[in-house]
Amino acid sequence: MSEEQDNTALVSKQRTSAAKIADLAERHEAAEHAGSAAAVEKQHAKGKMTARERIRVFLDEDTFVELDALARHQATGFGLEKNRPYGDAVVTGWGKVDGRTVFVFAQNFAVFGGSLGETMSKKICKIMDMALQVGAPLVGINDSGGARIQEGVVSLDAYGEIFYKNVQSSGVIPQISVIMGPCAGGAVYSPAMTDFIFMVKGTSHMFITGPDVILSVTGEQVTHEELGGAMAHATKSGVAHFACDDEEACLDEVRYLLSFLPSNNAEDPPARLSADDPTREVPELDTFLPELATEAYDVRHLLALILDDGEFFELQPFHAGNLVVGFGHLNGHAVGIVANQPQVLAGCLDIEASEKGARFVRTCDAYNIPLLTLVDVPGFLPGTDQEHGGIIRHGAKLLYAYCEATVPRMQLVIRKSYGGAYVVMDSRSIGSDYSVAWPTAELAVMAGNAAVNIVSKREISEAQDPEARRQELIDWYTDEYCTPYVAAERGLIDDVIRPATTRKRLCAALDVLLTKRAERMPRKHGNIPL
Repeated sequence: MSEEQDNTALVSKQRTSAAKIADLAERHEAAEHAGSAAAVEKQHAKGKMTARERIRVFLDEDTFVELDALARHQATGFGLEKNRPYGDAVVTGWGKVDGRTVFVFAQNFAVFGGSLGETMSKKICKIMDMALQVGAPLVGINDSGGARIQEGVVSLDAYGEIFYKNVQSSGVIPQISVIMGPCAGGAVYSPAMTDFIFMVKGTSHMFITGPDVILSVTGEQVTHEELGGAMAHATKSGVAHFACDDEEACLDEVRYLLSFLPSNNAEDPPARLSADDPTREVPELDTFLPELATEAYDVRHLLALILDDGEFFELQPFHAGNLVVGFGHLNGHAVGIVANQPQVLAGCLDIEASEKGARFVRTCDAYNIPLLTLVDVPGFLPGTDQEHGGIIRHGAKLLYAYCEATVPRMQLVIRKSYGGAYVVMDSRSIGSDYSVAWPTAELAVMAGNAAVNIVSKREISEAQDPEARRQELIDWYTDEYCTPYVAAERGLIDDVIRPATTRKRLCAALDVLLTKRAERMPRKHGNIPL
């Protein structure tokens, strides 16, 4: 072959290579802009971002690596064979959040209404498998019309594969669901099995059956927002952990939540440097409690005085307000907090609070997050509604969760700790590693007034001045039986501490307990009273 022919062949090869590169660029460009301009505009008009916009806002800049951008569905019929957008209806890949690897998928409502079919499921399952194998959190951004009807039972099978992988990943890697549009029917069960659910007010909806079905079956008229909106699930059902004002704020909250979580269950939560002195005393705590024992206070104000820099990240703030749960730091270490809230139902435990607390305790235990329990509980909420609703079974969930937890556990008894609730709120008897109480604490079967009405009923009725005698007995019972020193004498608490030293004592205890190791008998799993 002549030199001229060699040059001609080389130019032809270069042109072919350039054409292929151009073709590749076109395909990726098509994937980048999947979905019609009208569909994208409709998203924006509702105050919603597109799938790719959400990922860009969520991840650290220029860290997203996309997978399966060129995947296309293989379905036929109903005209599907003529509409095969690249990437199908979901964007998947990984990136960084504060420098840590996070896997993410974002359903694309601009393509087939975000409906799930076989190809979309395979993309999501692939990213779930990778997250599990490398040990990194998975964040799913949901915005979908549900199963792709045109693909029939295949789309239902596709959901099943996702559900199965949710369960296999549970307790191994953090799974976070972000609802940024509709999520209905069977689709809701994937988020329901993840660790945390975020919703956006006004644009997020979750329900098994929609308003139209409810109207046709029961005749009840209800709007999408009333039935399954963010605040409905944040207040009534307790399904949502967070209800955010807009999408950007929502994604910022997800990033903040990740700062408290390890990448997987084999790691410890990330520690951070804190300028807040772990030996700092808090004189305000010596006079923190109201003079009257029946007067309420906000336990969140107490947490602000104890935790690093006064920062407390509360979960489910609108649901079961009588129990406060959330995350904070002590000397730079992440801790999960469970605290009775005297402002709501006097801090009593009820069905909803028990479930809320149990779920949170188990989540912290799964991801090696130490627990701090603040106790001011008069008991379980009495009433036929509670008893018939199963308070025995639901209360046992919280008890079971604490008994099962092997992470470092610290307990602070602030004011009241009565009856069965005394045991359930992480007492020494069920495995608390470090239990202390303020001098104001009362630990007993019941309060003095209730106790003397039972034990000394006849003596009071026969007294010359029954009311005066009743008060004498109440004072005596409180001083003799309710004082924290009785519990301290028997080792049921480790110490009675001056309130001002609370932060210092807890930080010191946590520093020691961080290396705690607990062995459990081998078993398939326990049988929590669901």
